[in-house]
Amino acid sequence: MRVLLTGGAGYIGSHTLVELLSRGYEVCVIDNLVNSYQESLKRVRALTKKEFDFYLIDICDEKALSQVFEAFNPEIVIHFAGLKSVKESVNEPLKHYINNVSGSLNLLKVMDDYSCSKIVFSSSATVYGDPDYLPIDEDHKLSPKNPYGHSKLMVEGILRDWSCEYKQSCILRYFNPIGAHESGVIGECSNDIPNNLLPFIENVVSGHEKHLKVFGGDYDTPDGTGIRDYIHVVDLAKSHVDAIKSFESIGSFEVFNVGTGKGHSVLEVLESYSEVIETDIPYIFENRREGDVTESVANPSKIKAMFSWEAKLTLLDAVKSSRNWKLKNPNGFKESAE
Repeated sequence: MRVLLTGGAGYIGSHTLVELLSRGYEVCVIDNLVNSYQESLKRVRALTKKEFDFYLIDICDEKALSQVFEAFNPEIVIHFAGLKSVKESVNEPLKHYINNVSGSLNLLKVMDDYSCSKIVFSSSATVYGDPDYLPIDEDHKLSPKNPYGHSKLMVEGILRDWSCEYKQSCILRYFNPIGAHESGVIGECSNDIPNNLLPFIENVVSGHEKHLKVFGGDYDTPDGTGIRDYIHVVDLAKSHVDAIKSFESIGSFEVFNVGTGKGHSVLEVLESYSEVIETDIPYIFENRREGDVTESVANPSKIKAMFSWEAKLTLLDAVKSSRNWKLKNPNGFKESAE
């Protein structure tokens, strides 16, 4: 089966690429490398000993995208490509809408042109906003608090309208990905300010920052810090493989939460990291960030029932793998790319 990965050089994309290649799929990757490195793809080739095509293009470039479809003729698309910074989306909303929404529309148009009728979309738990109840199931109201979340919800709506008896969309709403591949060969490396918690902690541990900035110590939680459902990126990657295997058993449009069903506060994650390195990590409290919610925890029962998928790796597994990645790659992919 031929699978096209948009944004396949990124954090989640590269880990999903490993899982697909390891299970024998024929894969093509496109990425504009705005927030990723081509080095990650070189490492995937070395890790899996498998080959795949790569095109350095932007999904907003219809002509270039059509050329890829002409050459590769994908049967399924896994759509990761998109900007993902909540903070940046608040400061530059149009940038996110143009890239995430217009880019997705362009992708769907080319898919129609080449009769590619199945897509797995990388969505986000941010579409729920402040939860009315926990854990959050797929029937929870949708009320994103920031432009990033709005852009994801808009694409979900477009996909709902696009889907029909012969076109299928599988929406995966991620909670908070963390961790790295157990080999330490690939992991999270951003071209810009990190979007996830562990890279910020690692910056303190490595001495690049004096202390961790904890945004908000006054939330209505046991220790005053925000609570999230942290899912190991390898578990998340495997959910995409299960999704494409399950198109024959799902409807034209299905939505699934991808999380562990367990919440951990910022200070709990910090404590887990301190346990791994056997050293206390300094931190200070700062004001809450605009667009952040108090608590977000998944109810993953639907994906477990329909895909037989569930998270197997723990918070401690994620922290250990992240530390392993950082020790082996102090500068991420940047040093190799220079």
